[in-house]
Amino acid sequence: ADKIQTTWQAFLQKYPSREFAGEAIFNSIMEEAPTLQSLFKMPRSVFGIRFTISFTNIIGSCKDVALLKKLVETLGFQHMDLEVTAPRVGVVRDAIMAVVENELGVSLDPVVGCALKAILNYTGGAFIFVKRELGGRIRIIQRSWRIANRKDELEGEEPTGSQLGTMVEEVQEEVEEEEDHLALQDNEEIAAILHASGDKAQNAKVPSTFSEMFLFNAAVMGFSESKWMKQVLASLDAIATNVANSARLQEECDVLSLVLAKYKGVINLPEFKAVMLASLRSVVPQDWDMEHETAWTWLWENVERMLTAMLGTPLRYEKALRNWMSDITEETRMKWRRLVFSKLFKTTPAAQNYLKQSTGRLHFIVDRILEMTLE
Repeated sequence: ADKIQTTWQAFLQKYPSREFAGEAIFNSIMEEAPTLQSLFKMPRSVFGIRFTISFTNIIGSCKDVALLKKLVETLGFQHMDLEVTAPRVGVVRDAIMAVVENELGVSLDPVVGCALKAILNYTGGAFIFVKRELGGRIRIIQRSWRIANRKDELEGEEPTGSQLGTMVEEVQEEVEEEEDHLALQDNEEIAAILHASGDKAQNAKVPSTFSEMFLFNAAVMGFSESKWMKQVLASLDAIATNVANSARLQEECDVLSLVLAKYKGVINLPEFKAVMLASLRSVVPQDWDMEHETAWTWLWENVERMLTAMLGTPLRYEKALRNWMSDITEETRMKWRRLVFSKLFKTTPAAQNYLKQSTGRLHFIVDRILEMTLE
């Protein structure tokens, strides 16, 4: 493992930065298999940075099997919407090894070379395994989330008079059952909990949605002061809905990490999982089983790892971005303004139908967007 890490670091040192090393690998993949270009949806520079960071972490965890498994599973989770196959894994592996061998030449130990190939095979195999074996978990998450939020009812056709009457009767029965259950509780204790959470006892009602149940359980479990939970709760719908879209899921986690970066208190992400699972058990009582428990635990553990990796970084990004914005010249800023809309209209021609303002107004929009990145 030490020799592998030393060899990889020697390879990275052949380039001015990790970004350039990643771009060299990207170029090699495109030369070997141009048809794979559609699978790479991020800019080349972004791919370069992310690839080198991810692969460096994988190589650094070779001594810890449990940590290595978590890393490759998380990466597989982030690439679930891609059609990863054994032949494609082989092409990417050979392209990466071609760059490494070309840079290191005779200094590359054959044994280390075989070990690097084995790591790449293991990572690619994990991508295939996650997509094949864990697809059922995604279906469970999506279905149970619709049930928890009654989306099937809201998105369906409008009920007829008889159906509406039946629905009202069912809701009344659920409310009566819940009220009977609450009657057995210590009313004074519940009132105190609701008061601690900021709600008045007289306004208390039986939780009927996942969000209401979550807030209720958070208060009962003593997390009423953890205001950050509400911020995560607001993003949970987008996370659960887009669980099968890795690019969108990563975006949601990135945005959530920016929101959490503004929070001044202590953030303990495992606490959210406890409240989330308790609430899901309450709003999906008939279908809930160990498969649901496993699926939602798996989802949150992956989301938690992505958020944990980002926590703290937005502050560093903000400082670097502020310094960059203060250093750029007016000439550079003007060039950047033109390039933004040039690329937008090229990739999305329909945008021209909505952006018919003057050039000065479009430049103002670009400047305002830049300012908003620091807000």
